[in-house]
Amino acid sequence: MKARWKVGTLWYLLFLAYLYLQPAFDPTAGALQWAVAVGSTVLFLAFTARNTVRPPLPGHWSPALVTALGVLVVPINGGGTVFFVYAAAYAGSLLLRRSATVWLGALTALVSAAAFVSTAPPPYLLLSIAPPLASVWIVGLACMEEADQLRTQAALRVENARIEHLATLSERERISRDLHDLLGQTLTGIVVRAQLAQRLPSAEATTEMAVVEGMARDALAEVRATVSGWRQVSVDDELTVARDALAAAGVELVVTRDADLVLTPSAESALALALREAVTNVVRHARARRCTVSLRTVDGRVVLEVTDNGVGGGAVDGNGLTGMRERIAALGGSVQRLARDGTALVVALPAVVAR
Repeated sequence: MKARWKVGTLWYLLFLAYLYLQPAFDPTAGALQWAVAVGSTVLFLAFTARNTVRPPLPGHWSPALVTALGVLVVPINGGGTVFFVYAAAYAGSLLLRRSATVWLGALTALVSAAAFVSTAPPPYLLLSIAPPLASVWIVGLACMEEADQLRTQAALRVENARIEHLATLSERERISRDLHDLLGQTLTGIVVRAQLAQRLPSAEATTEMAVVEGMARDALAEVRATVSGWRQVSVDDELTVARDALAAAGVELVVTRDADLVLTPSAESALALALREAVTNVVRHARARRCTVSLRTVDGRVVLEVTDNGVGGGAVDGNGLTGMRERIAALGGSVQRLARDGTALVVALPAVVAR
């Protein structure tokens, strides 16, 4: 972890006063005990200051260094066992729970061993052993819990950032796919009608250009609805638009549809956009004279089939077909493009999600 010691928790440094109990109250204590107390305090404060302004040393280094300081101090000053408590805090804060628990066990053993190597007389010896023996676990476990919470929060932040990133990508793909599907047919229709208007007498051309204007306004409204995410497309509306677009291109449209077929909103929107893309491709590429659209239920599937008697073609999928496949696949369906006396596009959805 890269967590630092918080300034607000530095009140724990007050426990360094433990180092001064034996020099202050033990009649047998001398200058050496005072020097060790002051020197070890300065070293630990310097180490703490370093860890306050920078991340603690990685891995086991921080608890190991503080433990080593305690091992050096305890034979001369029994209050040095306080460093084992600080080491427990470092272990609990910086290590994973399993490693930290091993450290707490080892520190408990060191506190117990201090009873045999400390030069403190019995009253101070008991005071330097009993409280640290309990504090190693109290402080260590508390730091473990806090560290686990920080790790969980960090993991949640990463996961939330990942989800936000994926949601952003998904929305971009949706807008890109829908704009292609929405504008493809409309712009194709505008182009076809504009070309037709150029060949008509002035009065008829004016009427045709009014239709072009209406189509452009409709396209603008659809773009706004797509970007805002409040767009719903129906198959019936698309059939009406398709009939008009195909008629402008000189293509006859024949429609067959199951009269009792009622679609869910998500399935209807997906099939309507698939119909729009298929009709756009007929107008643009097929050079057909006839186009047939059928929508029916077959063997537990809702099937949309768009066929034409044009030139056909085996070109790779463009953005429109790719987006169509992705949209239909999200509902558990499939898209097939077949060449048979022209081109046939077959879109199938499971009836359980479509009806």
